[in-house]
Amino acid sequence: MELLILLAVIGLTGAVFIELLLARLIRSGAIRRPEINLTIEIAAPRSAVWAYASDIARQPEWMHEMKHVEMLTPPPVQPGSRGRATVRIFGISTTDDVVITQFDPPSIFAIRHEGRFVGEGLLRFTALDESRTRIDWLEYLRPPLFANLGGFVQRPILGAIFRSDLRHLKRILEGGPKAN
Repeated sequence: MELLILLAVIGLTGAVFIELLLARLIRSGAIRRPEINLTIEIAAPRSAVWAYASDIARQPEWMHEMKHVEMLTPPPVQPGSRGRATVRIFGISTTDDVVITQFDPPSIFAIRHEGRFVGEGLLRFTALDESRTRIDWLEYLRPPLFANLGGFVQRPILGAIFRSDLRHLKRILEGGPKAN
């Protein structure tokens, strides 16, 4: 039992040290904060991609981890509009309160996360030609404990989940086979 307590203290001390070091490195600009940056090209016009992807009620159709979403402010969606989503990752559910920070059809949809995980998300829609669209997705989420260390640990996991979401969106919009 004493050995377990000692190991826990050593582990916690190490995590605190790494957290403080990462915070200093990020503040100094030596390393970037743990953002997720993804891009996908979809064989559909930007207007169609925007119409589907920015339809908040339909986002759970292509974002696997989003189980429920509701708008808390009346339409139309605009900067300042508030929403709430129930998100479940690895069987753990959390409420994600968000504020729309930018809503510029058909180009930019941005939110600020204000729930347990704070941060921001940005979807940028670019017409490559009349029948192809690129989506650039930037997401930054700070976990409630050990925000910097946790951010670096969660980045590859959330990156894989969000990449899967974008591929699912692509299949839907290109009319391909549906994935589970």
